[in-house]
Amino acid sequence: QVQLVESGGGLVQAGGSLRLSCTASERTFSIYAMGWCRQAPGKEREFVAAISRTGRSTYYTDSVKGRFTISRDNAKNTLYLQMNSPNAEDTAVYYCAARGGDYEYTPDDVADFRSWGQGTRVTVSS
Repeated sequence: QVQLVESGGGLVQAGGSLRLSCTASERTFSIYAMGWCRQAPGKEREFVAAISRTGRSTYYTDSVKGRFTISRDNAKNTLYLQMNSPNAEDTAVYYCAARGGDYEYTPDDVADFRSWGQGTRVTVSS
């Protein structure tokens, strides 16, 4: 489906903050529910957060609630993940993901997505 490119990854100190961005090549970005998933070495890809196509609904995995915020700017064809107070457990490659549809829908699982970016690595250090 849509082509996705992540940016903003890198090294961040524990307790600091980092914002990831995902830019879509689609002019019809607003038809896609979007999300972030992550994968650490030796682990399964994990759902992190998702947002409906309008931004009216969001969903987070329990481990990031209160620390991460997903948002989108449809006018800029861009998805964001604001990471506050990251810790070592948040170290992973973060992937932007999308799922098109006709309805207001919020994914809640890795398997829900149909398009993926190449990922951006986040390393949290003390």
